[in-house]
Amino acid sequence: MDLGICVASHVTDIDYIVRAEALGFSHAWLADSQMLWSDCYATLALAAVRTSRIRIGTGVAVSGTRPAPVNAAGIATINVLAPGRTFFGVGAGNTARRVMGLPPQRISEFERYLETLVPLLKGEEAEYEHKGSRHLIRHIMPDRGFVNFADPIPLYISGFGPKSLALAGRYGDGAVIGAARDTSMASMWHMVEAGARPAGRDLTPGSNFYTTALTTMVVLDPDEAVDSPRVKAQCGAMAMAAVHYAYDQHRNFGHQPPNHLAGIWEDYTALLETVPEERRHQRIHAGHNCWVLPEEERFLTPEVLTAACMIGSRDVLIERLQRLEDAGLNQVMILPNFDTRFDVIERVGRDIVPYV
Repeated sequence: MDLGICVASHVTDIDYIVRAEALGFSHAWLADSQMLWSDCYATLALAAVRTSRIRIGTGVAVSGTRPAPVNAAGIATINVLAPGRTFFGVGAGNTARRVMGLPPQRISEFERYLETLVPLLKGEEAEYEHKGSRHLIRHIMPDRGFVNFADPIPLYISGFGPKSLALAGRYGDGAVIGAARDTSMASMWHMVEAGARPAGRDLTPGSNFYTTALTTMVVLDPDEAVDSPRVKAQCGAMAMAAVHYAYDQHRNFGHQPPNHLAGIWEDYTALLETVPEERRHQRIHAGHNCWVLPEEERFLTPEVLTAACMIGSRDVLIERLQRLEDAGLNQVMILPNFDTRFDVIERVGRDIVPYV
């Protein structure tokens, strides 16, 4: 089992990635949300020149904000600086687009995007659609050090439902999922295989298809509660980001919240509905995966925390990671609260990384 970090891209926070490499983390996934954080490619470039072993890439880039040729050129540029350890994660854009009041790309649009992207990531010619017309495009000067396609760039596709995971199976080298639960892995593989089969691909656990789950992790001290102040300070932002996502799904599609939110849902929705509709899309994701707003601290119940985060003793977490690996998960990437991020990776690097 690999352990990676997901990073809220911050152009002056490269020391964090350098330290994660020293602690033995396998991957650094730099998030791409233009209205929240620094530009992911600028941050990746700095990380590339200050690291030598850790794999680096987008976690994940957003199809709905950057055309396929722009993303392909961006990651191929990073591949010049970090050859052989650059990867490309991409998704249809939940937060990055929601924070602008826009929906993610439709699945049909995302598939057309991937059809263009896959050959471009190999330096090959692709068909690019723009305003109803189609154009044959390729990077026309790939051999003078501007970009690097010679070293493969693995493509990891983010998916939370059957259609997006089917696209991961059809087009990707791996999938990024949002739940680190061994009980859900069989369903995930079923969705991936449903997309792989029509493309003539045989993808099963143990194949070269690489799977990664996004969460965060807190190693408990003896007799520490799962909702202690330290736990909330280290993983509360991830837990609240899951609540934000559930609200978006409810607000835009009428989806009912998951059961673990039942105890907070009425109060939480009442809080958000005090914000005018025309600006609510900004308020929903405030503090996103970095910190918890003071007025949202009360929603960090044990149920909310444990549903989104891996919280437990050293032995419990190691056992849980083993079950996930047995179920076909290759990596867990962790995204701690911003202010406590170093504390988290130091503890996980000491207590967990050497034993998985």
